Amino acid sequence: MNDKKDINKVVLAYSGGLDTSIILKWLQETYECEVVTFTADLGQGEELEPARAKAEMLGIKEIYIEDLREEFVRDYVFPMFRANALYEGVYLLGTSIARPLIAKRQVEIAASTGADAVCHGATGKGNDQVRFELGYYACNPDIKVIAPWREWDLQSRERLIAYAEQNQIPVPKDKRGEAPFSVDANLLHTSSEGKVLEDPSQAAPEFVYQRSVSPEAAPDKPTFISVGFEAGDAVSIDGEKLSPASLLTKLNELGGANGIGRLDLVENRFVGMKSRGVYETPGGTILLTAHRGIESLTLDGGAMHLKDELMPRYAELIYNGFWFAPERQMLQALIDESQRHVAGEVVLKLYKGSATVVSRTSPNSLYSEEHVTFEEDAVYDQVDAEGFIKLNALRLKLLGRRK
Repeated sequence: MNDKKDINKVVLAYSGGLDTSIILKWLQETYECEVVTFTADLGQGEELEPARAKAEMLGIKEIYIEDLREEFVRDYVFPMFRANALYEGVYLLGTSIARPLIAKRQVEIAASTGADAVCHGATGKGNDQVRFELGYYACNPDIKVIAPWREWDLQSRERLIAYAEQNQIPVPKDKRGEAPFSVDANLLHTSSEGKVLEDPSQAAPEFVYQRSVSPEAAPDKPTFISVGFEAGDAVSIDGEKLSPASLLTKLNELGGANGIGRLDLVENRFVGMKSRGVYETPGGTILLTAHRGIESLTLDGGAMHLKDELMPRYAELIYNGFWFAPERQMLQALIDESQRHVAGEVVLKLYKGSATVVSRTSPNSLYSEEHVTFEEDAVYDQVDAEGFIKLNALRLKLLGRRK
């Protein structure tokens, strides 16, 4: 708990929604401090200017609304995809990877505005409180952090609505009842959880999905696309060079139209409990498949297998909020080194929920048709395999004799 007398100015991660508008007013009342709002455009797909109007209505003088889509994809999403990162084998980490960037910018804005604290709207039950705060402290060890959900007594929707009404904060009609589920979104994914999704024995209703048609409703004719890579990053679609954010936006459109990227997952939160989330990552699912496709042609087998062994640890670090930790940076250096020759083109078939590689080419290919042909060749002596097998079998033969 912070000493309220020590805080004169705070930078709030502000969406413009009901909860963060309530937090804004609560900060003004409880801490009697000046509030700076920061709204990040990470491609969540909603108009952000209303956030400015709401902040102004609540008396805010310093308002930051920033388009961070390119930085988000270039410096966070793409490095993560070089690792083929999947948490618990399936989750593409769409929420986790956004938090470090928001935290970094909040701390930078705090420094430039003379604020002594930052504030987020994450609850005391989830992972995001950890991710935000680890990011804050990594960027400024002395920053003060305010986490209202761990301090206030507004622990129900009814209390929040009552507080909003008492303070003339507009309450949208759809917020007056219990929300059917909560949503977090950015250019990489949407995440839905809570309420109607809390019972994992019940299938998620179709209305939860916002970025994709159901695979059953997807076109009956497949879509074929090509994705170009340079140094492990996607740079083009169907031969057209695109910026990182534009490329992911296009892949989202293609994937969503073909019912790709849906995931219904019960996962293990860092804070100790299991939770059920429904995710949509249409573009990311295509990107992962394409990246593995080009790696299959260009990465040495030993390097690829080492990457695959390290990936779960790398993914866990991101999931748990350790983006700025030295071990994540060490792993990133290794991963980036592996990507120097990962370049070329992958053709994929998008069809009713699936993205599959149908062909791949690269100027750096390690594939030798001359060596693998079933026809007669002049480069490989099959007799050599006998010694290879005998040497590898030696320890197994010795073990067998001991029995």
